[in-house]
Amino acid sequence: MAKRPRRVLRRKQEPQFRTNDNIRISQIRLVGDNLDAVSEAAGRTVEPGIYDTPQVLKWAYAVGLDLVEISPKANPPVCRIIDYKKFLYEKKKREKEMKAKASKTVVKEIRFGPNTDDHDFDFKARHAERFLQEGAKVKAYVQFRGRTIVFKERGELLLLKFIQRLEEVGVVEALPKMEGRRMFVFITPKKKK
Repeated sequence: MAKRPRRVLRRKQEPQFRTNDNIRISQIRLVGDNLDAVSEAAGRTVEPGIYDTPQVLKWAYAVGLDLVEISPKANPPVCRIIDYKKFLYEKKKREKEMKAKASKTVVKEIRFGPNTDDHDFDFKARHAERFLQEGAKVKAYVQFRGRTIVFKERGELLLLKFIQRLEEVGVVEALPKMEGRRMFVFITPKKKK
């Protein structure tokens, strides 16, 4: 006998903003750009200020727009008379632009041992230069394993040499620090002119 597929019940998503009749507060602070159209519908000049909710709702219905509660935590809550769907669209668009403008910081890690040879050091330093030129941060660290913990000075000298090698393309955030069995340093790319 074949099993019937399970139905997935989805919860009804509550709207982010209260609109029209869902605003149950007696007085609100009215703000917005299109108060001129509201003034024509109301038959008097409407300026930003505190008004009774039923009165503002009548104005919104007369103009054919929605009363939307922008910030409910304010005292009294701040509302605007706007087209709700258009408001949500513009809000989503702004958030998308903000997300695109936000720079994502990439951190690349480079690991050394306290006994790293010159060839390995040069190879890793070239990689770090490329990472910094691409705009990524570099976290370089010396991993001390077992008894190599006694060579802390060697690890610190290695990191200082690494910092000196990358002076042209990067800036050091702080001197090498020891954390557990690792000594590390962060290098950020220099700002391009």
